[in-house]
Amino acid sequence: MNSTTYKARIGRLIHQSRQSRGLTQKQLADSLGTSQSAVNRIEKGGQNISLEMLARISEVLSSDIVHLNESGTVNFRVHGKRKLSGEIEVKTSKNAAVALLCGSLLNRGTTILRNVPKIEEVNRIIEVLISIGVKVRWYNDNNLEIIPPASLKLDEMDVNAAKRTRSVIMLLGPLLHRYKKFKLPYAGGCNLGKRTVEPHLDGLRHFGLKVVAHDEFYQVTSDKTKPNRTVVLSERGDTVTENLLFAAAMTDSTVTIRNASPNYMVQDVCLFLQALGVKIEGIGTTTLQITGLKNINKDIEYYPSEDPIEAMSFITAAIVTRSEITIKRAPIEFLEIELDLLERMGFKYEISSEYKARNKFTRLVDIDTKYSSLNAPMDKIHALPFPGINMDNLPFFAVIAATAKGRSLLHDWSFENRAIYLTELNKLNAHVELLDPHRAYIEGPTDWRSAEIITPPALRPAVVILLGMLAAPGVSTLRNIYSIARGYEDFANRLNSIGAKIESFREI
Repeated sequence: MNSTTYKARIGRLIHQSRQSRGLTQKQLADSLGTSQSAVNRIEKGGQNISLEMLARISEVLSSDIVHLNESGTVNFRVHGKRKLSGEIEVKTSKNAAVALLCGSLLNRGTTILRNVPKIEEVNRIIEVLISIGVKVRWYNDNNLEIIPPASLKLDEMDVNAAKRTRSVIMLLGPLLHRYKKFKLPYAGGCNLGKRTVEPHLDGLRHFGLKVVAHDEFYQVTSDKTKPNRTVVLSERGDTVTENLLFAAAMTDSTVTIRNASPNYMVQDVCLFLQALGVKIEGIGTTTLQITGLKNINKDIEYYPSEDPIEAMSFITAAIVTRSEITIKRAPIEFLEIELDLLERMGFKYEISSEYKARNKFTRLVDIDTKYSSLNAPMDKIHALPFPGINMDNLPFFAVIAATAKGRSLLHDWSFENRAIYLTELNKLNAHVELLDPHRAYIEGPTDWRSAEIITPPALRPAVVILLGMLAAPGVSTLRNIYSIARGYEDFANRLNSIGAKIESFREI
């Protein structure tokens, strides 16, 4: 193959990736710091393109145009111990976005999701949906348009994309309405140890779903039925509740679910289903009553609410750097317990009056962090189902405890080995003593130092390491930050906007 043919093929790939992200040539050119005419020549195969430019285009489009190898992964170079200042706005929820993308398969009409975060977890679900025939496109930056086909091509599912996200398990609820038999790849995502899908299967059996596990996939059969009694979840899980909501949404009767999760992403799913015409009572409680529809065919748009986990990330950044910043559009209902504990540890802050999110339901505030000196809490720090400390917020307390004076006990009971990754903070001179796979003693305050660390294969511990590097003097390196890109859009640049100095680089 000659060089002209190579350039043409690469140009087509860039053109297709740009269009799928909803960007114009000018927008791509502006992001790259080049001209629209140069982008036009590249896409037409009429211009030589360097490996550096390929890497930059790949980062802007969140797509590896040419896959090099593991050494081509994106890394962060963190210049630490810088004061943060200014305002930063919380983006919409990762967990709501992926659930709503799965739930869009219930709708025969066009679904528009507004202000969706451009993150790798969303990209993987989009790749899965496109591979089975769904038309999905980005437009006007962060809006998604989803148009389902008359019939899905489940046999053509992108297995590699499906295996890289645990969210694919939420396709069970929508698909049981449309197909009597189908396969679904094993759910992936963060490496947090064994995470059973049994609660999903136990709940969905009330709707006629049966699953047999084979190597690498689940064989699913659906004999769609109506539950003849209240469905009681064996585990108050978020994705489990969402899956059952999807199952109930097209069950032509009233279904009651008890021990349901009332967490933020579940509330978003409920509000989305209500927009589709499904009747739901009990939103925000552990008992949901759903009156479903035989068919759903409606053109709708929906705004997911803001992400409380991202808000907690910014709160933590302010604490560990001893900075005063304003965090705008924080969903206060899902941060109140965390803020109460932090206040008892000595954290000072002010909050604005409440206002509504764009979904007209979620309560938001702006949080002003104040310079604070923290002490270790009297009791252990542990997560609980909402309204307790969020499971995903618990790891942030590891780096917070490392900043506080005294000894803290952190108990991460819900995941098999997530706490193990928190010992990576020791490379930054923290004192984290692992008692077992779930419990760790953390002694503070830490005299932070810079280090080079490979990003843990788990989203929240990965961000915790990055936040620790913000506190450490000198230059730290965080290698292969895909775990962070799974859940945070343009995280480094957004932190840079309030005074951090994080450089992205790709080694070739």
